[in-house]
Amino acid sequence: MYQPMKSFFLRQLLLVPLLLAVLASLMPNNVLADRLKDIASIAGVRSNALLGYGLVVGLDGTGDQTSQTPFTTQSFTNMLEQFGVTLPPGLRFQLKNVAAVAVHAELPAFAKPGQPVDVTVSSIGNAKSLRGGSLLLTSLKGADGQIYALAQGNLVVGGFGAEGADGSSITVNIPSVGRIPNGATVERMVDTGFDSATNLIFNLHRSDFTTAKRVADQINNMFGPQVARALDASSIMVTAPKTSDERVTYVSVLENLEVQQGLESAKVIINSRTGTIVVGQAVKVSPVAVTHGSLTVTVTEDPGVSQPNALAGGETAIVPDTTISIEQEDGRMFMFNAGTRLDAIVRAVNQVGAAPGDLMAILEAMKQAGALRAELVVI
Repeated sequence: MYQPMKSFFLRQLLLVPLLLAVLASLMPNNVLADRLKDIASIAGVRSNALLGYGLVVGLDGTGDQTSQTPFTTQSFTNMLEQFGVTLPPGLRFQLKNVAAVAVHAELPAFAKPGQPVDVTVSSIGNAKSLRGGSLLLTSLKGADGQIYALAQGNLVVGGFGAEGADGSSITVNIPSVGRIPNGATVERMVDTGFDSATNLIFNLHRSDFTTAKRVADQINNMFGPQVARALDASSIMVTAPKTSDERVTYVSVLENLEVQQGLESAKVIINSRTGTIVVGQAVKVSPVAVTHGSLTVTVTEDPGVSQPNALAGGETAIVPDTTISIEQEDGRMFMFNAGTRLDAIVRAVNQVGAAPGDLMAILEAMKQAGALRAELVVI
């Protein structure tokens, strides 16, 4: 009797975790929760734009026409002078295998000297293609004028072009732009202030008072009161440890916190050029009845031929025959009740079969009537 009872209780104990897992799966999931790292960034921890000017050589006759781009010749002459080659004054020459280019890159946060960075090379002259070219050593500068990286290497160009003797040509993609993977080497690092600041500030990608408060509350619930404080609708200040290794661990935990963002204000976005209409989740309407119809006028030309008899005088002539038809669709009326949300709006519009242009007119009329409780944004 003892063994069966013991087995029964063991089975019951084993069923408890399974039951808890089932109950957890049946509970509503917070699908709107986002990680903090996806909705905010740390102040000062960002990339920096770099820009440089250089020369691409080794092109197969597709370089700049130096008669129209004199800066290419000037840059090439200055480069030769740096290596002790002096050209006679007033010498004119054509460099069909050289192109002047702009080189730009993004310097990531915490990038250290010696680390590689991808660069993009774009022609600034009239070069037809950079395919097969090599970028000569180019310094990349930041907004402060300091050199932060050096770029050099062979270009990878995704486009190509071909031209016939009669002037006909074909171009696929953009052959005047190329990339050099790991083409630049970092020479100077940018101080982010991450390891010296007393506090860390998280800046939300979308300013919202509700989201800022929820982020601060979530951090305080985990680490204790007064650890985080919302400064405004965009920034949350968090007390940080003093040592670098503790800060890294601390931020790793913070950026994986899941926070439910506040709902965006009610908006209806209309793109009048493409006919795209986006209705936000928070959009509501007041009680209103809407009807919308359209008038279609069709004009068709079916010209006929007038052929005179064999013995009659006259010439064969074309006689116009115009047919005009007018068709007006029935404007079915639909009504919105108070507080109607997005799903009811979409259902009503689909039943009527309104085209994007008709829907724009309906939404604008509802806004004018004060029935659309949302901001109407036309872009």
